Amino acid sequence: MALMSDPAPWTAAVDLLRREFGTQPDFVAGAPGRVNLIGEHTDYNDGLVLPAAIDRHVFIAARRNGSPRVRLAAAAFEGRVEFPCDDPGRPVLPAWARYPQGVAVKLLARGISVHGLDAAIAGDLPIGAGLSSSAALEVASALVLEAAGDHALPARDRALVCHAAEAEFVGVPSGIMDQFASALCRRGHALFLDCRSLETHHIPLGASLAIAVCDTGTARSLAGSAYAQRRRECTDAVLALQKTGMKIASLRDVTADDLPRVERLPEPLYRRVRHVVTENARVVETATLLESGQPAGLAEVLAASHRSLRDDYEVSSRELDAMVDAALASPGCIAARMTGAGFGGAVVALVQRAAADAFLAATAEGFQKRTGRAGRLFMTEAAEGAQLLEQRDWGMGTGN
Repeated sequence: MALMSDPAPWTAAVDLLRREFGTQPDFVAGAPGRVNLIGEHTDYNDGLVLPAAIDRHVFIAARRNGSPRVRLAAAAFEGRVEFPCDDPGRPVLPAWARYPQGVAVKLLARGISVHGLDAAIAGDLPIGAGLSSSAALEVASALVLEAAGDHALPARDRALVCHAAEAEFVGVPSGIMDQFASALCRRGHALFLDCRSLETHHIPLGASLAIAVCDTGTARSLAGSAYAQRRRECTDAVLALQKTGMKIASLRDVTADDLPRVERLPEPLYRRVRHVVTENARVVETATLLESGQPAGLAEVLAASHRSLRDDYEVSSRELDAMVDAALASPGCIAARMTGAGFGGAVVALVQRAAADAFLAATAEGFQKRTGRAGRLFMTEAAEGAQLLEQRDWGMGTGN
């Protein structure tokens, strides 16, 4: 399993395990981040999304320690933490550690025993850029915790466990998309996901397209941002529409034909509903264009998505708008829009592969001219979902 070129990014996790715990791993897990091509703020409304895993990962190197405790260290954070295997949710841990802790809680709730581990977390996936580093951490944690107990959940069940950990234990009211993307994506494809039925199918991106992630460098926190407010507004809109006699369970049930009726909702609820309804339609249109080999048509679809997120859902920012403008003015850019929850984070662009280097240079320059800020830009491939690496891949023995 060759996730990236040398130096192999998982070696940072292996090295950290050696430094912190004086041991070498029994196993190493890698879980990718994701970039959402289109379908933003639709997942928690039972809607449609189209993410792709990226070739940036969270890696966990772990070894059974024969004790009744799981001990964790992370390259991005100081100090070690631990929790008991029989009651993993009991200790109050730092925010970053609550994600693997929550996974242990939810695995135990499913009857999967938690075994003692020493685990080291590292990787090359930017934190706070809207690329789902938290979901990648959860999915990688599930893989090593399962492996320690000789379990192997189906990828779909693993994603559901990890989503429950984030929504119910950590308390971040996210949708299901991030965990499904990290667990289920396929190399070279986007994942069409119906967040109501949980049905999926893989959409090929085609050999000529590359994905650019254009991080504005302005971080945001889902738990502490207006994300929860947007969720409440969607719930309020559903309740208000139900009172008018509409038989709906979520905004997924509202159609374009219903929008004239929805206009009677107070602001900003009408605009929130309009975004969700039109964004679901754009996901279907994007999938159709990709499957039929018509990438040129994506320009207006992604542009409409960004306008809707900026004006109707009000989750863009000056920096995100500037990055989109810089990307669209750069060589080889087919389409671009903000990606992720917003309030900072990154832009996704679909780029002609042959123009990738020119695109990155021009977009970085254009963003700096517009904002005075230095963005963080990189090209990525649509990657495979989370996996346990085989010993031959990470090249270490298992003895101390």
